[in-house]
Amino acid sequence: MPVVKTKKKCCKSSTRCKKCPVVWHRLAKQGYAERQDKRTFEVTAKVDKKSFKAARAR
Repeated sequence: MPVVKTKKKCCKSSTRCKKCPVVWHRLAKQGYAERQDKRTFEVTAKVDKKSFKAARAR
């Protein structure tokens, strides 16, 4: 499965960017990814658009 390397810290934009560590932490809690390192996540399941949008919301 693909591996995503996140940014060092959140840029705090109105909708979080796709490389934001907060977004991938939320997706990992939902079961879509597994944390490998501090900033590296492995995608375990295809993330549907609705879940990704919810994880990016403020």
